[in-house]
Amino acid sequence: MKTFSFRYGDGEVTAELDETNILGVLHGNRVPPIEDIPAALRAAVEHPIDAEPLFRFVRPGHRVTLVISDMSRFWMRQDRVIPPLIDYLREVCGIAPEDITILVANGTHVGGDEKDLRTLVTDRVFDQVRVVNHDCLAPDLVDIGTTAHGTRVLIHPAAANADRVICLGACTHHVMAGFGGGRKSILPGISGMETICHNHAYSLDPAVLRSNPRIGNGKLKDNPLNDDMCEAAGLMPHLFMINLVLNAEMQLAEIYAGHYLTSWQRGCEAVDRIYRVPVPQKADAIIASCGGYPKDMSLYQGTKTIDNVETGLKPGGTLILIIEAREGGGPAEYFDWIRDLTGGTIERRLREHFTVPGYIFFLNCEQAQRYRILLLTSIPQETVARMGLKAYSDLNALLRDADLQGKSLYVIPNGATVIPYPQEGE
Repeated sequence: MKTFSFRYGDGEVTAELDETNILGVLHGNRVPPIEDIPAALRAAVEHPIDAEPLFRFVRPGHRVTLVISDMSRFWMRQDRVIPPLIDYLREVCGIAPEDITILVANGTHVGGDEKDLRTLVTDRVFDQVRVVNHDCLAPDLVDIGTTAHGTRVLIHPAAANADRVICLGACTHHVMAGFGGGRKSILPGISGMETICHNHAYSLDPAVLRSNPRIGNGKLKDNPLNDDMCEAAGLMPHLFMINLVLNAEMQLAEIYAGHYLTSWQRGCEAVDRIYRVPVPQKADAIIASCGGYPKDMSLYQGTKTIDNVETGLKPGGTLILIIEAREGGGPAEYFDWIRDLTGGTIERRLREHFTVPGYIFFLNCEQAQRYRILLLTSIPQETVARMGLKAYSDLNALLRDADLQGKSLYVIPNGATVIPYPQEGE
């Protein structure tokens, strides 16, 4: 037997596992962290990909809006990048503090309070420049055009009316859009609810009630959500991207800046190199942590780990997910969809009134049909039982019920940074 540790909320839990059947302990590929973040940032923005240097793109007198991610993505630690970026805009580009607005790309999430905003940008920056939350239901959103997919793109006026827009985000795998970051800062980040729902409705197969087979982790080609998001970002004039890539230890490892598509694509390639891990075969079972808080803040956020690791699990296999979920399902409506699930109205409601939490709820139910999913979580068992999930508050009880004896197993301490890539059959 061997003891393994897993992040759980702000702490950790340990599990005694029989090593006999463990096929591997999976971590992302090792990449050293950036030692001097301000220097790396400066190098990236002064030698951008397919774009002019930031000091030429941004000139004195320009009104500049910096779009950043919200607290649900604080794991990217943009608070270490924002201060040197604001310093660069002021000292090198000559932008006055009153001409800088930091816009938090909340998407459909509720914006944070002043404490959250200060955490995101640091006290020093918060006291220097204007920091505002995006509200997808605000009445003053600006129509900047319609994509070929028929999505009317409504965005926050602080971005629509700016002379220059800089987006700061992190590249990572995403179950609907293929990869996060980049163009997602615009759609869904600072878009209206109508825009977001029209785009995200492509998550469903148009013919039958299931997830669209054209979407998925790492899928960009012919992915309608991605194509639509890229078109939406392309409607934005004067756009500059800064893309962060984190290593398997969640440390900033690479920065790519420049053109809104090609610089982000470089970041996605780096993410694949770090997070995709070759494995000899699919396993009977996987035990994985989401990586602790904020990755495991809710089912809405934390079940992204299922999206990541299921490539290494046999159909019908057992997935043990260590997810505190102190915020329950996340958005208030997440568990409200149980009524539609049990009432047989989930397809009609999703197609007529698509919402992102509704789709994630539906996806989690789909996953529970494909695998046996056991959660170590703060959520009561009765809350998730109708979804096909089983919740435990005691890891030993969970492991007894999992009955891992004789089953091949992968151990994944941080499922947020691992995509198993089976080599069998090659």
